[in-house]
Amino acid sequence: MGQYVFKLPDVGEGTAEAEIVAWHVRVGDIVKEDAPLVDVMTDKATVEMTSPVSGKIVSLTGEPGEMAPVGSAIAVFEVDAEEGASASSPVNGGGGASAARDGGGTAPQAAETVAHRPLSQPASRADSSPVNGGAEKPRIRAQAGSVMSEASVQAAIQGAASKPVSVPTGAMPSGSTPKAAEPKQQQAVAKRENTEPTVREMGQAQASPAVRARAQKLGIDLSTIRGSGADGRITHEDLDTVLVPVSGSRMSSTALAERNGIEPVKVIGLRRKIAEKMQDAKRRIPHFAYVEECDLTELEDLRAHLNATRRADQPKLTVLPFLMRALVMCLPDFPQINARFDDDNGVVYRHEGVDIGIATQTDNGLIVPVVRHVEARDIWGCAAEVSRLAAAVRSNTAGKDELSGSTITITSLGALGGIVTTPVINHPEVAIIGVNKLVERPMVKNGQIVVRKMMNLSSSFDHRVVDGYDAAAFIQRVKGMVEHPASLFIDR
Repeated sequence: MGQYVFKLPDVGEGTAEAEIVAWHVRVGDIVKEDAPLVDVMTDKATVEMTSPVSGKIVSLTGEPGEMAPVGSAIAVFEVDAEEGASASSPVNGGGGASAARDGGGTAPQAAETVAHRPLSQPASRADSSPVNGGAEKPRIRAQAGSVMSEASVQAAIQGAASKPVSVPTGAMPSGSTPKAAEPKQQQAVAKRENTEPTVREMGQAQASPAVRARAQKLGIDLSTIRGSGADGRITHEDLDTVLVPVSGSRMSSTALAERNGIEPVKVIGLRRKIAEKMQDAKRRIPHFAYVEECDLTELEDLRAHLNATRRADQPKLTVLPFLMRALVMCLPDFPQINARFDDDNGVVYRHEGVDIGIATQTDNGLIVPVVRHVEARDIWGCAAEVSRLAAAVRSNTAGKDELSGSTITITSLGALGGIVTTPVINHPEVAIIGVNKLVERPMVKNGQIVVRKMMNLSSSFDHRVVDGYDAAAFIQRVKGMVEHPASLFIDR
C-alpha cells in the first residue's frame, strides 16, 4: 500500500487560494476515481473536484469555510502501491485522475508529515469535519437517568463546540433538581437508575422521526435514554423526563411546547461572498430609493401575442426583456446612470455599451450573471441570453467572465415581488432597478374605474453620482416606454 497526496490545484485564473465549501467524503471512506471529493470556491465560482485516484481517505485538511492555499495538501489517500508511487497531484490542472497522475514530487513518506487536520484547527478535530459543509451539531451525552433543564442543555451546547460533552446530574442549575421535579418524573428517573445500562448504542435507540428531530435539536443522545413505549421505543414523554424547565413547570410534548433550540450555522462559501458584497455596498454607497408604478396592460397584451405566435426556436418572453430594451433606449440620455464608480480614485466610468446584470436566485444563493451588450440584442436575443445565463448559474457552470463587469443591474423576485423593495446597488455600479409583482388593480382612467395590470419599479441610486431629479426623470422615461410598448421598437 502507498499514499497519495492530493494538492489543491489552481481552479481560477492564477488565484492564490480557494475556500473549501463542502467535503463529499470523510476520513475512512473508500472512494473511487472520479467520485466527488470536495467543492471549492474562488470569487463566486464554485468548482467540484473529483477524486484523482481510488483509495481510502486517510486525512482531510481544511474545514468548510476555511481558505486553502493553492498547492497545499488537502487530502491524503491510502492507495495501491502502484498508484501511491505517483505520490502527489500537481498544483495546476485541476482535479481528476489524469491530471493528478501526471504530477509527482511528494514521496509517500513525506505524506505522513502533511498536516492531517483542518487548516486552523488542532489535529484532534481532523476526523470530525462535516461531510456536506453544514455546521457540525454539538452533541450532549448525558449519564443514564440524569435530569437536565433545557437551559442547561443549551448552555452545554454553547460550550460543547464540536466534541461530545458529558453533563452529569450534578450540573443542573438550582431550582431544577430532581427533588423539584414532579413525583411521576422522580419515579421514572428512579426506575431508570435501577434498570437501564449506562449507555446504549445510537443505532439501538427506537424512536419516531419526530422524537429524533426533537432530540437532535436539543442535543440529546437518544442512546442514553430508556424508552417507555412498546419494545423500548422512546417517546416525547421520555424526553420530558430528562428536560425539566427551570420554572418548574412540566414541558409539554404537544405542538404548543416551547422551543428553545439554537442551531449555529457558519456563514461560508457563496453566502459569505454575498454577505461581504452587501455589507461593502451599504457601507460605501449612500443609497436613495425611488418607486414608481407602471401600467403594463398594453405590454402584457403584446407579450401574450408574441408568445402565442413565436417560432419554435424562440424563447418564451417575460417582462424582463422589454425592461432591458427600455433601459437601452433611455440610458443614452442619462450617461451618469449607466456607469461604474471607482470611489477609491474618485472616477466615474460612463459606459456606452449596456451590460445588464440580472440578479438570479439559485439554490446556493444570489448570483448576478451579466448580459453583455444589450444594446446589440433584440427582445428575443435578450430573452435567450437571460435564459442561458440563468441555467448556467443554477447548474454552477457559469464562467468568471459571465459573473462580473455589469454597468447596471435588474433584480426581481418574480411572483413574490411584493409592492415595494429597496434593492442594494451592485457595487461599483450606481443604479439598480427592482421589479415588483405584476397585479391587476382597479384604476381611474378617463374618469372611469377600470381594471389594469400594474407593476411597481423600485430603484436605488448612488447619491454621490446620481441626483434625485435625474433618477426620477430616468424612471419616468422608462415608465413611458413600458406603458407604450410600441415606442420600444421605434428609433428616436
